[in-house]
Formats: sequence, structure tokens, C-alpha cells
Amino acid sequence: DPEISDKDYDDLVRRLKELEEKYPQFITPDSPTQRVSGAVLEGFPTVKHRVKMLSLDNTYSMEELKEWEEKIKRILKRKVKLDYTVELKIDGVSCALVYRDGELTLGATRGDGEVGEDITPNVRTIKTVPLRLIGKDFPKVIEVRGEIYMDKVDFKKLNEERLKRGEPPFANPRNATSGSLKLLDSKEVGKRNLKCFIHSFSWAQNYTFKSQYEFLEKVKEWGLRTNSYNKYCRNLDEVIAYCNQWQEKRDTLDYEVDGVVVKVNSFSLQRELGQTLKSPRWAVAYKFPAHQATTTVEDIIFSVGRTGIITPVAILKPVECGGVTISRSTLHNFDEIKRLDVRVKDTVLVERAGEVIPKIVKVITSKRKGKERKVKVPHRCPVCGGVISKEKEEEVYFYCINPDCPAKLKQSLLHFASRGAMDIEGMGDSVVEELVERGMVKSLVDIYKLKKEDFLKLPLFAEKKADNLYQAIQRGKSRSLARFLYGLGIRHVGEKAAMVLAQKFRDIDKFFTLDKADLESIPEVGPVMAESVVKFFSQSRVRKMIEEFKKLGLNLREEEKVKKDILRGKTFVFTGELESFTRTEAQRLVEELGGKWSSSVSRNTDYLVVGKNPGSKYEKGKKLGIKMIGEEEFKQLIKEK
Repeated sequence: DPEISDKDYDDLVRRLKELEEKYPQFITPDSPTQRVSGAVLEGFPTVKHRVKMLSLDNTYSMEELKEWEEKIKRILKRKVKLDYTVELKIDGVSCALVYRDGELTLGATRGDGEVGEDITPNVRTIKTVPLRLIGKDFPKVIEVRGEIYMDKVDFKKLNEERLKRGEPPFANPRNATSGSLKLLDSKEVGKRNLKCFIHSFSWAQNYTFKSQYEFLEKVKEWGLRTNSYNKYCRNLDEVIAYCNQWQEKRDTLDYEVDGVVVKVNSFSLQRELGQTLKSPRWAVAYKFPAHQATTTVEDIIFSVGRTGIITPVAILKPVECGGVTISRSTLHNFDEIKRLDVRVKDTVLVERAGEVIPKIVKVITSKRKGKERKVKVPHRCPVCGGVISKEKEEEVYFYCINPDCPAKLKQSLLHFASRGAMDIEGMGDSVVEELVERGMVKSLVDIYKLKKEDFLKLPLFAEKKADNLYQAIQRGKSRSLARFLYGLGIRHVGEKAAMVLAQKFRDIDKFFTLDKADLESIPEVGPVMAESVVKFFSQSRVRKMIEEFKKLGLNLREEEKVKKDILRGKTFVFTGELESFTRTEAQRLVEELGGKWSSSVSRNTDYLVVGKNPGSKYEKGKKLGIKMIGEEEFKQLIKEK
């Protein structure tokens, strides 16, 4: 999720622009003002854009729109009648579509503006993108630009499905769209019901348009979908009226919009105005302000996470904000409560800018009546009544230290069953809730004691569903030690760290004898992680749990399959899809043989292993003259060694 809002980011970019204008000698090539945001992703072939895919400068007021028009007039240096095309700014993902002889031959993402990803198979699943143009007067080759998006209804449905599977929801439809387009399985993309609006002309072979509005009208005749609310405006006053109209009406739409795109209508004037390195001078985005609403804090409750963290949550008097009824907002931690000075019965300003959970922006202290109640840190866990404390005085979080807390257990079970851990398909929120509430599962170990008959007692479970879940649990017994370690939910131990620890020690029993020095001798392990691992395995309940896991037949050893050190001193980088093993398995194999792997190409890279559909690393490897080998050569290299 974004760390700051779009508005805050744009304010920082503006400040950077001012500094760069004042001190041009300090401008760097990777400055946000010098490039289009977004990095080329791995997993898809790269494609160089014939015409750069630029981003737009943003404005946030009508005064700024007027300043933009004045700037255009100064650049043109003559009196000219300016007319405009205005379009709703769809909150989605930019794409480029190429049609040759009327057939769709390429669908690409923006990437860094110069090089994007070829996602043609995924684009072909979008029903609103025609695979073939209609009519006969279209150019032999044409590239158009558009926005791929997801309707609000489909976004809600997707998040509901993810929650049922125990997966985190997407923060907003834009993130959901972006995540969908990154999927390597086009069939799965097709299920997401993505849509697309065409909004811009890129280039065409022996074909020209006179204006933006003419382009939008013409491509409709060829079967390309444009937004029905596009409008031609004779002057800036009509543009401003359009912006005001849709700022009020935006919530009536089936999809998210975050502003209006204003374009100089004439293509000849567009060419004359040109562009900066990052954005066209002839177009600008007017961004709508974030949805805000005033409401009352009815109560402040506390939720308990997997590691026992106590999180305060504001229960709000339900209020409509941006077409959504808001009834709660996270307060993150007790320092945030102190910073906001928020109290029960306070009147607060809440803001929603596409996020699933809105935030409290500020307390309206002028509306206090003296009956507001300050919130104190609870002395006991709100779920189990156990003792809570900080691990260190300087920490902002309080923890429930009761190992048997039901709230911790539910979150731990979901984490243990997640894809990166034991990958138990079908064990989502509702199933875990029932298992814990009915007392059928009181620890992670109890999962493996369940029989198929036990699942038949749960709501909506029939024979097949019960059997599927039982089999998924049994398959989990053979997962690797690395997955098991990650699934245990040890604080500060993520998937990569779990893999490093499993490869280093190879047997779960060794973890009970480790001290901090043993762990800190590993380059990837710092003092915080080392302390967390030692503390976790020093608990008697953990030792007892591990013994039970062993008796139930889980794989808690990492077998040493090959002799070490035969790749000592060699650094490998992987790009593209491998057939014989996953990227993680290949990286693990290199480490087991004493070599190193890196996620980026540099002059220190010895081998670049190239699979199907290589990404940007391939181009960089060629430029640097790195030795490139295919998957078969990689396997042969290992065999020879």
C-alpha cells in the first residue's frame, strides 16, 4: 500500500522541482522529475515504446488550471483560440494497444515510460478490448493508449473471495487491476472482469487526426471503447464547469475516477507545445480532493494480531463518504491516539481516498462539550484477559503475551495456512473462525489431528469440500523446513529469512541450542532477528509443539542433497520463467552449491540465467557483457560441477 497520499507525493515533487530550478547542477537522472514513475516488472517480455508513455502533471484547484492555460499561451507566444477535450481520469492502469491490419498484436504496460511489459495474452482476456477492428478505413498500423480498470462491484467481489481464502484484500481497484495484469495465468486474469477505455492517440502508419475529439469519435467507429462522458469544451470556463460537475457526481459512476484530464484539442498545437522529459505540456490532470466527512467516535476498541500486537480501532457513527458507509478506522497504535489527541465522543474529520480502511485526519476540538473520554492503554488483553506489555520501553506497540489467546490463534492459523507457508488451500477466515470458536483447534498442531468427519460438522461443508480440505492439510506435512519456519510466525522472520535459516541449520532441533552469536554470524541475520529467534525457541511450549509436529509426521529437516561450495565465488542472476524449478528453488540450489544469487544485474554478476519471457535484466546483461546461459546450460553447469 502507498506510504503517503497522491497529494503529499505531488507536493514533494513540486518542492523538488523548485529546488532543481534553483540548483540545476544537482539534478540526477533518477529524479522523479526526469522520468515516468513505475519500474519494469519481471515475468513478461519487455517492449520498447515507439512513442514515450508519459505521465501527467497534476493541478488541485481552478486557479492552478488557469495558471496552466496562461503558461500555454506564453509558450505559444501569440494569440490563439484554445479549445479543449476533457475526459474523466479513470483510476486504473495505463496500457498501449497496437493493431496491425486491424488485428490486436500488442498490449503493453507503461513500465518506465520508455520500456514496458508485453502483457498481450492478459489484454486479450478483456472483453471491452476488440481483438479485431471493424470497418475498412482504419490505418494499416495504429497504436492507441488507454486505461484498464475494474468496476467497483467486481472489486468488492474479488476482495470478498480473497478474504475467504485467507488472502489480504486489495487496497483499491487500481491495485487490484495492477495485480491482475501481473498474473502469468491469463485464464485467471479473465475471471477478474477487467475493462478498458481508450483515451489517447500514439501513432499510425499513413494516417492523421486533426484533434483529440476527432480521434475519440473516429476510433469508436472502429469498435474501440471510449468514455461516453468525454466532452469538447470551447474554453476554460466550460472545462471548469465540467470539473465541478464531476467532482460532485463522481460517486454515481460504476468505477473509480480521481479527477479530470484536460487536453488541448488541436493536434497541431499539441505538437507545437511539445513535452518535458516526464509529461506533455498540452495536457494536465485536475485531481479531485479526497473524500472527507465529519462524524463522531462512538468507541475505541482493541484488536489483537497474530504476534499479539494490540491495535486500537475507532468505532465511528456510520457516515457516507465517497459512496461508501464508513463505520470504523484504524488508529494504528497508542502513539497515534496521543498525536491526534482523539477521544471517545470526539467529532472527527475522516478521509477516504480509495483505501479499504479510511483514516482520521484530525479532531475538531471546537466541538468538544467536556463529556469526551480519553482512551487509556488497557491493562489486559481485550480478547483473552491476559497480561499485555511492551517488549521494549521504546516500542510503540503493546502485546498480549498469553500464548493461548484465541485472537492470536486465529491469525496464526491463517498465516500458517497461507501460500508462502504450508499452503493449505481452503483454510480461510470463515473456516478458521469456526474451528477456533468450536474449540476444535487450540494450537497449530491441532490442524493435523483433524479428520474429514470433523469438517462435516462445519457450516456449508459437504463430503467433497471436507475431503479437499483434509487432503490439503495432509499435503502440508511434506512442505519444506523453510516454509514451516515461516509458517510458525516468528517475529522478524519473513520468507527469505526462513529459507536462509533452514539452509544453514537444516534441522529444527538445532534451533533450540542456538544463541544470538550463532545467528548473527549469518550475513543476512541482524541482532533484532537473532534475538527474536532465540526468544521464540527458548519457550517450553514451542519445544512441546515441535515434538507433537514430529509425531504427526511433518517434515522438519532440510536434507543436504548436494556437496557444497562447487559454485563458490560465482554470482547468479535469474530472469524469465524456468521450467524445471521455481525461481526460489533455483536460487536455493545456487546457495546449496556455495554460490550467491542476486536480484539485480551488475558488473559483479558471473552468470545471467535466461528463461522464457525474460525481463529487463536481459537487456542490462547484454549492455554489461554478462555471460548468459539458458536453463539447460544452467542444469548442465551444475551437473559438470
